[in-house]
Amino acid sequence: MNGMEEVITTAATNDMSLVSLFMQASFAVKFVIILLLGCSFWSWTIIFAKFAFLRKIKARADKFEEAFWNCGSIDTFFDNINNKGDDPYVSVFISGMQEWRKTKSKVKTAIGSISLNERIARMMRVTIGREIEYLEQYLGFLATVGSTSPFVGLFGTVWGIINCFESIKFDQNTSLVSVAPGIAEALFATALGLVVTIPAVVAYNKLSSEINRYQNRLESFVDEFSSIIARQVEDSGV
Repeated sequence: MNGMEEVITTAATNDMSLVSLFMQASFAVKFVIILLLGCSFWSWTIIFAKFAFLRKIKARADKFEEAFWNCGSIDTFFDNINNKGDDPYVSVFISGMQEWRKTKSKVKTAIGSISLNERIARMMRVTIGREIEYLEQYLGFLATVGSTSPFVGLFGTVWGIINCFESIKFDQNTSLVSVAPGIAEALFATALGLVVTIPAVVAYNKLSSEINRYQNRLESFVDEFSSIIARQVEDSGV
């Protein structure tokens, strides 16, 4: 009976499944694994949410530009626009039109019209900065996860190997069957660190690139809008 119990205990100890490795790990390694899994979950949540939101606002930007360039009057377009609150294009346009309507009656000279254009462009760029800051929210978390997760996993690996050596010291058994679970536990932490890191780094670079491209698109719209305002001032003969 004792022999059967020993076989069962040995089999349980040498079970190399991920769940078994986690259950046999020390408290420190378990903490590292749970921390990495939590970071991975939150990273994927941010990734899916950001890509979905970017896809939505880019589709809205296409519709906005089509409607804007086909409208007969920007004043009529502004009066009929529907401010959804989460569309950067609409927010930038509204900030420019509000500044235009507040100050256009005060423009009396050519120098004044230049000042007006600068003021409108400045207000629109301030709005762009605010909108881009919102789009970049939580990207810092992805950058932090991407840069630190390998070292967190490495910490778990080192701790697991130390425990493995201590087990060898106490049991006086250096066979591969004896040390394999401890080594596997240690390497599992390293592998998990890489699994968490790679998607976070790739997503951070991709999202940063998409946001920069969208920001450049907004900046181009500001320049085009300023040109329209300049032409209106010239045509009005103010």
